[in-house]
Amino acid sequence: MTSLRRVARSLMAGSLALAGALPLATQATGPTAQLPVLLTSCGQSPGPERVKFFLNRLQLQHEFLAQATAQDLVAAQQGGKPYKALIIVTGASLKGMGAAGVSMPQELARTAALIAEAKKQGITVIGSHVEGMARRAQGAAAGDNSDEQSIDAVMPNAGFMIVRKDGDEDRRFTVISQKSNIPLLLFEKNMELGDLLGRVFGK
Repeated sequence: MTSLRRVARSLMAGSLALAGALPLATQATGPTAQLPVLLTSCGQSPGPERVKFFLNRLQLQHEFLAQATAQDLVAAQQGGKPYKALIIVTGASLKGMGAAGVSMPQELARTAALIAEAKKQGITVIGSHVEGMARRAQGAAAGDNSDEQSIDAVMPNAGFMIVRKDGDEDRRFTVISQKSNIPLLLFEKNMELGDLLGRVFGK
């Protein structure tokens, strides 16, 4: 009997360890947010287009402004249609910023003001990184840390984070999550991003 109990306990412990290792996207509960949502970028990478695709597919009420400002939040509030959530996709693209005619310092200043106004209005700020390690400093030109600046500007100030798991290989986002007590939702495949957004927004 004692031997059987030991086996049962061992199996139970293994199951709990496995459950803890699963991405939060697979768990039944987690942080949620309300609509409508404003989607924007910090760094002008292509990442927001992936999020936009799933927001459209799920028919979630949203607006995409690549260079959204604090004034956009104020205008929506004054117009009687305030945003309830703000998704800021991190990851910098020198090409994207060049096309938009902005520099990284300008992006960081815009993002800081945007987050400050969102918090003032009680808007849920969601930091997102959806392009994996390809959109991290490891893939950047020598001396270019704009991707990491983008992450630092958004993630520690978010209500929760949505991150593609392979972008957290170095535990960059896990450390932020643990240090600042910010929920981290991980997904592995691009299609899982849609499932995760649907759960977050109750679709």
